[in-house]
Amino acid sequence: MSEMEVEIVSKKENVLLDRTEIKFKVDHPKEGTPKREDVRDKISSVVKAPKERVVVDAMDSEFGRTVTVGYAKVYKTKEAAVKFEREQILVRNKLKEKKAKAEKKPAAAPPVAKPAAVAPAKAPEKAAEKPAEKPADKHAEKHTEKPAEKEKKA
Repeated sequence: MSEMEVEIVSKKENVLLDRTEIKFKVDHPKEGTPKREDVRDKISSVVKAPKERVVVDAMDSEFGRTVTVGYAKVYKTKEAAVKFEREQILVRNKLKEKKAKAEKKPAAAPPVAKPAAVAPAKAPEKAAEKPAEKPADKHAEKHTEKPAEKEKKA
């Protein structure tokens, strides 16, 4: 961590969202990708702002290189950071606690059946319908000749 150097590549003032947007480059020879907390410390010391107002949004490292580039935001107040920033980014920067997923509660015990309960209503009965002809029956009727037709052919 002692050899890590942060260079501000660009700075942009965003008045509508009460923040300064920073693109940075971190040189970290003889080390792996730096931790988000360490980068926040370095950026806060470079821009002379409290660490609680610095939010590191993204950091990208290429394989085998000792340079990491990233994007950070320095808010005017911590309240502005909490108001405008996405929740997962706040959690990553330890400005907000992660919400525990609500565990599914087991279903309530089914009510005890009463012995003299009212019988469920029956569905209204349908009028007796003529059963539909089966397709095989239709096919058979077409190919069987009626006795009257046989006599005409003969």
